[in-house]
Amino acid sequence: MEMFLLFLSEVGVPIGGALIMAFFIFLVLKQILEGVVGEIEQLTLFCKMLEDRARVGCNELVKIDTLVSNALHVIPPIERIARAENFRTNEKGEPQDVKLDVRRD
Repeated sequence: MEMFLLFLSEVGVPIGGALIMAFFIFLVLKQILEGVVGEIEQLTLFCKMLEDRARVGCNELVKIDTLVSNALHVIPPIERIARAENFRTNEKGEPQDVKLDVRRD
């Protein structure tokens, strides 16, 4: 407490008050930004889950199309099946060994 009073006597009350207010503003902004970062991380995970579900849905559609074509004795559309994305790529575009069926059934 003695150091604080010495500091106030050296720099003056307005400057000391401004420094204290700046510290409290810093603390409030830090709390707000930590909450925003947490929400962004949660939304990022949500988007990744949606991507995985869309990928699984695409694979399921290809599977159903192939089964229906086989049941109706029609040649399945090989080009569309070949274009279907059934692997995940990394940043360099190389395929990764990742299980894409992320359903919990």
